[in-house]
Amino acid sequence: MKPGLLLRSLFYSAEKSFQRLRFASLPEPEGGWPILLGISFPKSGTHLLDQILLGFSRVAPFARRLHSFYAEYEGETGRKRPPEHALAWLDSLRPGDVASAHLFARPEAVARLTGRRFVPYFIFRDPRDVVVSHVFYVTEMETRHVHHAYYRALSDFDARLMISILGRPDAEVEFPDIAARFAPYLGWLDHPEVMSLRFEDLIHTRAATLARIADHLLKRVPLPLPLSSILANLELSIDPHRSPTFRSGKTGEWKRYFSPEHKRAFKQVAGDLLIRLGYERSHDW
Repeated sequence: MKPGLLLRSLFYSAEKSFQRLRFASLPEPEGGWPILLGISFPKSGTHLLDQILLGFSRVAPFARRLHSFYAEYEGETGRKRPPEHALAWLDSLRPGDVASAHLFARPEAVARLTGRRFVPYFIFRDPRDVVVSHVFYVTEMETRHVHHAYYRALSDFDARLMISILGRPDAEVEFPDIAARFAPYLGWLDHPEVMSLRFEDLIHTRAATLARIADHLLKRVPLPLPLSSILANLELSIDPHRSPTFRSGKTGEWKRYFSPEHKRAFKQVAGDLLIRLGYERSHDW
């Protein structure tokens, strides 16, 4: 292990030991302390969910920082990681860890996360806002991204947005349209053991959404604390400006950027996805 990684691992272990001592008076739940896992579709509020889950470290012996982050694709090369890598990563997590992932709902992963070891959450966002955010991220924020040079070479924002909607079927690395990119995550919606939440709900109905997040954990871990205290600590943990990819935190921004051509293209490839996720009732938008 590299010296930097070793130091981080030692510091993380020391912090977890401190947390266990800090909350030694809390009775250990049946089955032990679970692992908190935030699953997210890319550009859907990953860091916001991370902050909220880390907020539980204020009221129980959960880690105060993320154990690790896993993504199905390598950011700099765009290569898809083998499924066994995801399973090995899940198996590396330990009780009390808080972790984050862009994780596909493969049967083997679902089987692990719907067991007693995990309390999982899945956050997603209006895919129209996702593609807008994706353009800004690839073009301006992440210069090491595999598609950065290609996006920068395109003529304007409209051209980049069309690529984020339709993908690059001719690219050497896999980059399908927005609906195909979301498809491997849809399975998380079918399992009540995985709490699904929308990014928009954390913006517009935050108090009620935080209560749902807390209740999902409390069903597994009955903390002897007033709900109001738990919710206050979750709220205190939120600071979107600490996110390295935070841009605006707004919802419905797609309306500023979508031309009639973008709307037609999006409806063609992902109109049904919007209905499935509850953002529209029909293709008439």
